[in-house]
Amino acid sequence: MQDFAHFLSGKESTIHLFRTVDKNMKQHELNWEITREHKNKEIKVFLQEQGISRRALSAIKFTGGHIRVNGVEQNVRYRLQECDFLELLFPPEQENERLVKEPIPLWIMYEDEDLLVVNKPAGMNTIPSRQQPTGSLANALAYYYKQIKLASAVHIVTRLDRDTSGLVLIAKHRHAHHLLSQMQKQGEVQRFYEAFADGVLQQPVGIINEPIGRKSDSIIEREVRRDGQPAVTRYKVIQSTSTFTHVQLKLETGRTHQIRVHLSYIGHPLLGDDLYGGKRNLIERQALHCRQIQFTHPISQECLSFQVDLPEDLQILLNRK
Repeated sequence: MQDFAHFLSGKESTIHLFRTVDKNMKQHELNWEITREHKNKEIKVFLQEQGISRRALSAIKFTGGHIRVNGVEQNVRYRLQECDFLELLFPPEQENERLVKEPIPLWIMYEDEDLLVVNKPAGMNTIPSRQQPTGSLANALAYYYKQIKLASAVHIVTRLDRDTSGLVLIAKHRHAHHLLSQMQKQGEVQRFYEAFADGVLQQPVGIINEPIGRKSDSIIEREVRRDGQPAVTRYKVIQSTSTFTHVQLKLETGRTHQIRVHLSYIGHPLLGDDLYGGKRNLIERQALHCRQIQFTHPISQECLSFQVDLPEDLQILLNRK
């Protein structure tokens, strides 16, 4: 399959950044060796330039973190000097006490000190709900964090519907979540999907640019409506059969049920998606899979791209003539 994704550009930095993790609590820490260009800057200004939010600075000050220069505690008004060694320790995060920790296996595609990329199976909620408080990806992550002694809440950056399979991006601490959320708002976290839509799409490449909002008589369903939020979906046909089309999609926005609503709106609902008019004779869940995710690492600035193959039930569709 030929992607229509491209790597994001990396960013060069003249700041020497070191990564360490507290050995006891596994609190997240960032260290910098200060270079000449940052001489005489206040710590507060320097940290804001590194993407540290005011909320994070407040938490560091009042809930168990620290700011040190050359091993000495300093306040945010301290002016940095060339070759200073700045240490920033984030406080341990409060767990959600209502989130049940469950030993559910995780298919981890990538992990470092800041983030995880996980392959979520169909049939699993991303986060628990009032009706289904257990069995979600968040429940599995809470248990996993306890096993690795990570003092962090669960921060899921990209969510998938219960019956959508594929890649999910998770931040392992509040600072990474803040940075990734900002990147997501700016379109710098790119997700690419594969789907099987009912019927034959006549245009091999297209853009669906229609606003999406909640359906007035439902708390679950969405629909295209003039007073909805802007929503843009790009698609490219991979191949077609006499009854359905295998299509690749890229989201320019991230509205709830966006792909499902947009394909239904143009008359080609996802196979298996009976909520939006899809037939269930070939598959019993919406035939949608997040195959690829691509972004620049918010801390290291490394360009990252991950792909995962279609699961078995979608492979069966792929092999149909």
